[in-house]
Amino acid sequence: MNNCILCPRKCGADRTVSTGFCGAGEHAVVAKASLHKWEEPCISYKNGAGTVFFSGCNLHCCFCQNNKISNELFGKEITDEELSDIFLRLQDMGADNIDLVTPSHFILNIINALDIVKHKLQIPVVYNCGGYESVKAVEMLDGYIDIYLPDLKYFSGEISAKYSNAPDYFEKASKAILAMTAQVGKLKYNDEGGLLKGTVIRHMVLPSHRLDSMEIIKWIAENTSNESVLMSIMNQYTPFDFISDKYPELKRRVTKMEYNSVVHLAAELGINGFTQQKSSASEEYVPDFDLSGI
Repeated sequence: MNNCILCPRKCGADRTVSTGFCGAGEHAVVAKASLHKWEEPCISYKNGAGTVFFSGCNLHCCFCQNNKISNELFGKEITDEELSDIFLRLQDMGADNIDLVTPSHFILNIINALDIVKHKLQIPVVYNCGGYESVKAVEMLDGYIDIYLPDLKYFSGEISAKYSNAPDYFEKASKAILAMTAQVGKLKYNDEGGLLKGTVIRHMVLPSHRLDSMEIIKWIAENTSNESVLMSIMNQYTPFDFISDKYPELKRRVTKMEYNSVVHLAAELGINGFTQQKSSASEEYVPDFDLSGI
């Protein structure tokens, strides 16, 4: 916390007295904790994932659908003990798992909270992140995380620099994802089709960037196996009003041709996983961040 190098930015912030690039200080900040039924079918398969939405982010993507908490930093500061209580409450509500959303900058708090209640948790823990992780951080999570749910957002460093100020995004994310898959191993399910162990890689197709998406598909096909990885190709990009006029190419939705070309390539290369209907690209699927469940 005194010289934070948890993520690839290695900004070196003393989070005991200030905040890092991600906006995080010493204590976890949470915007909502609730059952969420709109994750992938193997994640939200029964009552819904027990989502804990953390505020702040180490990417600050210019188009983020959770802009209110990732970029505007809305949320409530809580102790590690309070975070552990949230985990248990979600389990008592029947959550299919504990789904840690944008958790990268609060790894130390999460580990502390899980140490408090790990012996009481009977459901898997999901690490639902933007993919911009360090391998060292993934190693710290060994034994705490059952399911990794990372984004793999960009292949091109030019694109990742433009939209997320992270020219090394693919270099760092690809290494981290390989570390994740090696750590949790093969996909494992319960009798209800719920995922107990494994990795699901998400990729959201962006308007005007289907070729970049296709490079990501090729990398996944060449570097992972269907025994350990599922892929979720997302069609939910929404051109929110807050997106700057500097990015006119992001002011529209993804076309059917753009999305289908990516899905067809994944099918040709034998990748298993999930696709989304175009109706998923809607503001109605953005959670209402109202501090409920905290």
